[in-house]
Amino acid sequence: MRLTHFIFLLYIFTLFSCKQPKLWLTKIEGKQIQITDTLPLDSEIEAYIKPYRDNIQKDLDSVLAYSIRTYSKSDGKLNTAIGNFMADAVYNEANPIFKNRTGKDIDMVLLNHGGIRSILSKGDVTKRTAYELMPFENSIVVLEMRGNQIDRLISYLIKRKRAHPISKLKLTINEHDKIVEAQINGKDIKPNKAYYVATNDYLYNGGDDMTFFKTNDSLYILNYKVRNALIDHFKKIDTINPVIDDRFIQIK
Repeated sequence: MRLTHFIFLLYIFTLFSCKQPKLWLTKIEGKQIQITDTLPLDSEIEAYIKPYRDNIQKDLDSVLAYSIRTYSKSDGKLNTAIGNFMADAVYNEANPIFKNRTGKDIDMVLLNHGGIRSILSKGDVTKRTAYELMPFENSIVVLEMRGNQIDRLISYLIKRKRAHPISKLKLTINEHDKIVEAQINGKDIKPNKAYYVATNDYLYNGGDDMTFFKTNDSLYILNYKVRNALIDHFKKIDTINPVIDDRFIQIK
């Protein structure tokens, strides 16, 4: 064998016999970068976004209504003025949309106590108020539920004994948590009757353990955020003066 052939074969053997070293990740390091007012501003970026920021601030602070006092979700045990206001607002704003699309009316509304994220302060009510009350992107949905499914909803409310906002549902229980009265739109609930219940998509998907919504007959997606319903309702009224009433009470 010629020397040149031998060298070539040796080179090929060496090339394919050498193993590439294996690499392993042994450690990941990171550090927190604080974003504070001490960071220097970029004047060009600030100048660019200022008109947009000013316009947004002006829109958010535009006065829509007036609240005669301060309302909190902790003001009542089984129903609160602010919760009643929000549930009624959802009904009043969503029902025309639902009826226009289906020819039917919403029978009742159920929201969640934890979804009220702020107080409603005395004084001017603005778009910013709506964002503070409802910072989440929750949208309104309507479900068709039978009366026996409504029974599970009512059992949930009685068991939790929390002021979840409701509208068009009237519930009275005695000192032993037994139902004295349960009505929708002033009428007794019929087991096989179809009821159209408005709620938000978070609760429909089981939020706050409201698993009873998933056993519905049909679902209607309105593509209408709870926050937008509040804003639209603010625009239609001059003075906000909700009260704690008898929509969910316990008697002795």
